[in-house]
Parts: sequence; structure tokens; C-alpha cells
Amino acid sequence: MNVATLEEKDETVTKMMEELKKTRNIGIIAHIDAGKTTLTERILFHTGKIHKIGSVDEGTATTDWMVEEQERGITITSAAITCVWKDARLNIIDTPGHVDFTVEVERSLKVLDGAVVVFCGVAGVQPQSETVWRQADRYGVPKIAFINKLDRTGSDFFKAVEKMHHRLGANAQPVEIPIGHENVFKGIVDLIEMKAYLFEGEGTSVTRREIPIPDELKAKASHYRHNLIVKIAEADEKAMNKYVNDGGIYPHELKAYIRRATIANKFVPVFCGTAFRNKGVELLLDAVVDYLPSPLDILPVKGIHPETHKELVRQTDPEEKLCAFVFKIMADPFVGKLIFVRIYSGTIRSGEYVYNATKSKEERVGKIVKMHADNQEIIAEASAGDIVALVGLKKATTGDTLATEDAPIVVEKMFFPEPVISMAIEPATKQDQEKLAKALRKIVEEDPSFHVKFDPDTAQTLIKGMGELHLDVVITRIKREFSVSANVGRPHVAYKETVTKEIEATGKFVQQTGGRGQYGHVEIKLGPSEKGEGIVFENKIKGGQIPREYISSVEEGVNDAAKSGVLAGYPVIDIKVTLYDGSYHDVDSSDMAFKVAGSMAFTEGLKKATPILLEPIMDLGVTTPEEYLGDVLGDLSSRRVKIESMDQSGNSKIIRALAPLSEMFGYATAMRSLTQGRANYTMEPSFYQEVPSNIAEKIIKGESQGNS
Repeated sequence: MNVATLEEKDETVTKMMEELKKTRNIGIIAHIDAGKTTLTERILFHTGKIHKIGSVDEGTATTDWMVEEQERGITITSAAITCVWKDARLNIIDTPGHVDFTVEVERSLKVLDGAVVVFCGVAGVQPQSETVWRQADRYGVPKIAFINKLDRTGSDFFKAVEKMHHRLGANAQPVEIPIGHENVFKGIVDLIEMKAYLFEGEGTSVTRREIPIPDELKAKASHYRHNLIVKIAEADEKAMNKYVNDGGIYPHELKAYIRRATIANKFVPVFCGTAFRNKGVELLLDAVVDYLPSPLDILPVKGIHPETHKELVRQTDPEEKLCAFVFKIMADPFVGKLIFVRIYSGTIRSGEYVYNATKSKEERVGKIVKMHADNQEIIAEASAGDIVALVGLKKATTGDTLATEDAPIVVEKMFFPEPVISMAIEPATKQDQEKLAKALRKIVEEDPSFHVKFDPDTAQTLIKGMGELHLDVVITRIKREFSVSANVGRPHVAYKETVTKEIEATGKFVQQTGGRGQYGHVEIKLGPSEKGEGIVFENKIKGGQIPREYISSVEEGVNDAAKSGVLAGYPVIDIKVTLYDGSYHDVDSSDMAFKVAGSMAFTEGLKKATPILLEPIMDLGVTTPEEYLGDVLGDLSSRRVKIESMDQSGNSKIIRALAPLSEMFGYATAMRSLTQGRANYTMEPSFYQEVPSNIAEKIIKGESQGNS
């Protein structure tokens, strides 16, 4: 390679790194109806991506492109879109707020570098706000907060910030405060520059005019700026030294300290406005560029070698070895499967081969597309920091890592919650049978929180999901997108089984049929484990009573048996199994014999260890006008709901409670009826607990629920 070519290559790499510095991969996350999609729509307008603002209520929002989203007025699938603000490139993902589609938030946060968390100025921190906040914390995603809807009656910016401290434990401080509130919200005070801005005009013609800080806000602005500096000093050592030694911090320094503390996840700057009225959106866009990280600001991605399991690190560099993570799969009627990837290092080029390190398969990339909601822009290559969709990969599934065969790496997979609700589905006609199977396969590929299981006992196909709305949307899609006529049964709860005491059990499988027989013998201890641990298997065999090559077969047998409990056939969870003794035969022992023996021992142990039935308990949040509080509480009481707390928000009461899922079917209809449609609620899986004995008896006898 000659000098000129090397210089050109260096220049190209330098240019790519400069572009990376100006890239922001961000998600808009929030509780349902906090205004995420409305905010995204305004961002797209201000960045010149669209020239006419769409509406969620009218079904014309750019990122709500699915028919189901437009009809229901909610976001169901996360939508990726790219735009430019000033000289920065923003890759934005608008995520759903409804808990039934929480998997969309989960997989988006896994691959994003920063998040804008939207809060309703009236309701403040709502139940699903806490969920998305925890999800962002799980992946170490830096956040900025936007208190929205400050033009609404009952809105209170400072109370919302207080709730962020109280409920989220967040080190969150305003960097701007509102001028006026409710219907007289008209501007903001920038606490960094100590300047005030008045919003003038309406809709798309809103402008910003600098004014002196109003006299009635001077003391408050000074107080909150002091608080901001103190909190930043607590989060950043350099800021502390500057504050202690110099006593003052200049605006440009304060911005740098806020950026550093935000990226380190030690601070959350808070902004305010009303997205619907286009006030505060441009300042929020400035904040995204100023305070959220570029791909170069985040830690290099870590993974393991698929064979040696040695830890590997990939730097954010287009010239590095390839590491790309598959975070979403979407069926496309024209190109087949769209494989959404975040490229952490290296470069992917159209027409080249990539190695799926998770599945040890090599596949050719047919096409690379940048997604703009449901529109596609074909590009020749994509590199570190990009979020794109690939066409042509047949084997890839959510959670896979793409690399090169000479340098494989596997990134840690995502956490997906287990479904809590199921229902039977069957084709309406013989002709629909194959079409239904194909439709279900495609939806399972797309949605890791949607499961399909065939029950041999009832000869039924069961679909499982995160809630009634989740399954309702799936069924609508099956009928509309895949043109399948199907009949569905009523929803069923996904119960589980566990045990309450520790016992010992034996599994012995001996079979003689002439010639070589089968022999497997195991002794196990079985008892309860910690909540959420599933089935824990421990090998304590010493002295070779069972050869090492058969241990994994025993574990396999245990796991197989755990799929169906002894009370009512529900999956078994939170049990520790210790294999401590057994015996083998030199000729007759085999993997199959020890697998059967493990299964027999586990099933015998379940019967002896006092098994119990568990039910999913949901975190419930109900917001109701005060006049209906008595009726709402009475109804909840009849559903075995345990009230945890009650808060006031304007003229509404916010109830937080724990509710058994089995009692909450049809709750949306009942609540609308009780409150004339003025209340709303959210519900998400929290934990499993023992079913009361009188109800458990009915379930076991099959009087209350069918098997899930």
C-alpha cells in the first residue's frame, strides 16, 4: 500500500471518528401517555425530517406506522428514525409506554447510549416510569429528564422533580425552570446561563425571545442554580475542587461538568416544556447534543469468546474487528426478515459475509438499510456506532452477536420476562391451519416475550404473552397481516409450582430386554431456593459413583421434569436440586438412562416436598378522580388486591397496589364503568406468591382455570 493510499485511509478513519463524536443513539422512554410519540414528532419537525406534524390521536404520527398503533392511539413496536440537529446526527428510537410491550423498551435500551425520560407534569412519576427507569439503570444508560405537559391543569414542575428524588432515588436537578404554569406556562429560565426565554406564537410557528429573568423568579432561579452547582460538585471531583477553591463556576465549565456527571450516570439534568404546544423542544434537542454520550463516550463493549469463554473487549472503532448485536427482528412483506443491529465495532458492507458467533453460522448480508419508521434507505455500508437493519440473514435471532469467523465474540444476551397469561388458539378452517402456524412462527421470531406451546393433553395450541392487550394485538395481527381466520379461548393465568421443604429422593431406571439393558441410579436432595432462581442444579458427586459424562444428562432430566409439576401440571420454579450419590453399570449405563433417572428422582421429590401452587402478582397503579375513589377501592378489595399506598395528584388519587393477575381479567371494562371512563391504570408483573388454599384446590381440580 503506497503512502498516498495510507494517508487517504487515515483521513477516512479520522472523518468517521469525527462523525462518531457527533452521533447520539438515544431512546425516548416513559409511562404510557406521558407524550413520548408527540415529543418524537416535534423533534422530527424541528430537525427538518418532516414538514407536517402528525398526531397520535388522529393516527398520523410518523413513528406509529402500524395499523394497530394508529387505531389504538398507542405505540406497540419501537420505531427507529435518524435526523440531524445542528451538526449532530441523532438516531432516535421511540418506545412503547404500555407495560405489555416492555420487551420493546428492554431491547432498545440494551443498544442505546442515552435516553430521554419523559414525565407527565400532572402525574409526575407513574408506575411505568419506574419500570423504564429501572430498565435504563440495568443497562447503565445515561438519562436526561423532560417534564412534559406543563400547560395542563394540575401540572407542577417542582413536585414532579421531587417525586423523581423520592420514587426513583435519582440525583436529578433542574437546569431550567418554568415561567408560569398550567394555562399560563409561557417560558423558561436557563439556570446555566441565567437567562430567561419567552415562547411566542402557537403550533409550528412558536419562537423564543430572550427576556430579563422576571423579578418574581429571580430568588427561585438563584436558589435552584445554587442547588444545581452543589449537586454537580457532589457528583464530580473537578467540579467540587472548583466550587470549594474558587467559589464560582462559569457556564461553560458547568456544562462540561454536567455532561461528565450525566455520562457517568451520577446526575440527571431536568428540562421542561409542553411537546404538544411545541414549547421547550428545541432546548431539549440542544441538551441531547450537549449532555448525552456519543458512541465514543461509552465504555467499549465486552463479550466472551464462544469456545474459550475468555473475556474480550471491542473498541468503538470502524477499523476494529466486527461486533454487532441483533436486538430486534421484524417481518417485512417485501424483503422478508429485517434484522436490526447495533454495530459496536468494525464495519458491515453490503454483499459481504458475517459470522453469527452465537450460532456458529456464516451468512451473506444482502442489503443494509437505515430505517425511518417504516421507510427504508439503502446504504452500502455501516460501521461502529450505527443502528441499522440487515436483509438476507435467515438464521439470526434476537440476542445473537455478529462478528468475523477469525475473531468471534458473543455479547451478553438480554433479559426477557416470562409470559404471565395464555389462551388457546385454533384455525377456523382446515385451510387456515398452515397459515396460522406460519404466522405464529413469524411473530415468535419478532417478539421474545410471546411464546407458543402445543399442549398434547388437550391437543390445543397455546399462545402466551405479557397481558390481555399483548395477546389482543397479536390476534388482530394474525387476522389482519396474515389473513388467517382463528378462534381463541378465554385468557388463562400462567401459574407455577414450587416446594416448601427439603427432602431426599431416589431415581432408579433399570431395564433389561435381552442384550444390552439400561441402568441409571441417582440420589438427590431437593428443596426451595431463592425467589427468581428457577431450577438450580448442583453436582456433589465424589469418588466417581456416577461418571462425569452422565452428570449433564441427570441435569437435563431434572430440567425436563420441571416443565410439568405434580399438582396441576404447571412449570416448577425456585427449587435447588443437589445430586449427591448414585451408581452406574459398566455396560448398561447410558446418557438416556441417567436422564430418565434424574427425571424420576425429581418427580418423586416434588411429591414428598409439600408442593404448592404460585400465582403471578402484578404491580398495579390506578389513577382515578377523587369522587370515584370509594367505588374503585371497593372493587379492588373484591379482587384480593392489597393496597400499598395512595397519593394525591391535583383532583385525582393515585393508588399503588399488588394484585393477583387471575382476579384482574376484564378490569379495564369494570373500571371504565365505575368511573365513567375517567380513570386509567397500569399493571406489570412483579413476583409469584402462594395461591390461597381454597382457590388452589379449585385450580388443581380444574374448576377455576385450565392448564396454561
